[in-house]
Amino acid sequence: MNLHGLRLFHAIVRYGGVTRAAEELNISQPAVSSQVKRFERELDMKLFGSEGRKLVLTDVGKQLMEYAERMFMLEQEVEQAVEDMREGRKGLIRLSATYLPSNFLLPSWIARFKQAHEDVELVVSTTNTQTAFDQLLSYEAEIAIYGGSGISHPGVHWDKLFEDEMWFVVHPDHPYADQKIELREMVAEPFIMREKGSATRERLAALCTSSNLPSPRIALQFNGLNETISAVKAGYGANFISSLVVREDVQQRKLARVFVQDVRLENVIAICTRAGESLSPAAGQLVQWIKQEALAIHDE
Repeated sequence: MNLHGLRLFHAIVRYGGVTRAAEELNISQPAVSSQVKRFERELDMKLFGSEGRKLVLTDVGKQLMEYAERMFMLEQEVEQAVEDMREGRKGLIRLSATYLPSNFLLPSWIARFKQAHEDVELVVSTTNTQTAFDQLLSYEAEIAIYGGSGISHPGVHWDKLFEDEMWFVVHPDHPYADQKIELREMVAEPFIMREKGSATRERLAALCTSSNLPSPRIALQFNGLNETISAVKAGYGANFISSLVVREDVQQRKLARVFVQDVRLENVIAICTRAGESLSPAAGQLVQWIKQEALAIHDE
């Protein structure tokens, strides 16, 4: 179908005649008339009749006008949607995050972002480090939020937000609570950690290896961070964990730190994107929002 002809037909009906339609479309009146007649010939249907000097729609013209109205209304919606996406007012952001930022940072960051950007849809996937990068590079996610040792990955651009300390924590009644001890004493304690493959667990094992010490005994193993913390709060074992996770519990004396000599490890919290590629407008706004939120944490 000749869409230009359909647009002229729609304009004539909408503006009430050829003259006004020509003015609105900035086309000469004879050109409008001749092209609409050609459109009728292409359709092999008469769209207009006349009552004196007044154009009126035929039954076929009325039916076609209903379709044209819906079509050009949809066109306007598409144009508005494109403009909204271009300006970042609308969009779909798929975000992959590792466990630490997903559980302890993103919920409040995204909630506040959504309050200011209600029409931007966010889909968050919580996963391990390798899967987060795989999803980013396979276009299953546009952004990855990472918390860990700061490893590099081909094809990934890193934008570090801040660093947080790794702490050894125990129950406040534990003999080592608030004490300064050596690493060999600390790792002789039973540990409550996440499953094998956990980045934090691997860092603790690597710390022991580099210090020529045996790996710590994992006395209890859970799949979630909250479960490991709850067990230590109940009075058993020790944990090696991000300060972001337990800072409030330490302040409230539900847990206590153990200060291990010559050990200072930190997590890197970073926004990761595909190297050399621009973000969608909505995703770009989210990244700037997260940077502001992270700056507030760093300044505390």
